[in-house]
Amino acid sequence: MRQKPKQIAAILCIVLLVLLYVATLVVSLLDFPGSENLFAACLVATVGLPILLWIYIWLFGKISGKRTITDPPKDNDSQKPSSNG
Repeated sequence: MRQKPKQIAAILCIVLLVLLYVATLVVSLLDFPGSENLFAACLVATVGLPILLWIYIWLFGKISGKRTITDPPKDNDSQKPSSNG
């Protein structure tokens, strides 16, 4: 089974986030010179990576003209049950 580039990017991002969470935990438990700066960098990366990924997906949709998960739902996209009766 061949994986699409989007699937590979999503898996890579998940792996990076898990590694960042583990690194943040390990750095918070250790005490060495410069650990405060490394801990702050881990926190910034943990927040920044998902934001950068969202921006990448949004830009990809704008450049390619395709609909992505970052687009707001259209009126006809929602499957609301009718209130008849």
